[in-house]
Amino acid sequence: MKKLVVTILIVFVGFAVQAQAEISFKTDTIDYGQIAKGSDGTRVFEFTNTGDKPLVISDVKSSCGCTVPKKPDGPVAPGASSSIEVKYDTNRVGPIRKTITVHSNAKEPVVALKIKGEVLAEGKSVLEKTE
Repeated sequence: MKKLVVTILIVFVGFAVQAQAEISFKTDTIDYGQIAKGSDGTRVFEFTNTGDKPLVISDVKSSCGCTVPKKPDGPVAPGASSSIEVKYDTNRVGPIRKTITVHSNAKEPVVALKIKGEVLAEGKSVLEKTE
């Protein structure tokens, strides 16, 4: 009887240790394309917790102060989806090449997301061909 109880306990602990959160993004790069100066710089990275434990995003950081990421409030349940909002300052003319780093309790605890594109100067059309 003791062997049975010990065996069941070992199996239960083994399953509990293996349970963890997993984060799966729809895409790891958002391309703004060519956008006008002052246009809406908000974009969204969508993800799903494909694990079997609640996903907690502890921190989201940007490689630059010109990009402000916003993490979800609270844990994301297994099978549930959520998003990380990123707002780029489109008053800065020129190329966009930034990295957003996501820290969580997922199997892969650090994930790098990227945004890219180009903010065009005033008076320049997004329809004009650039050389």
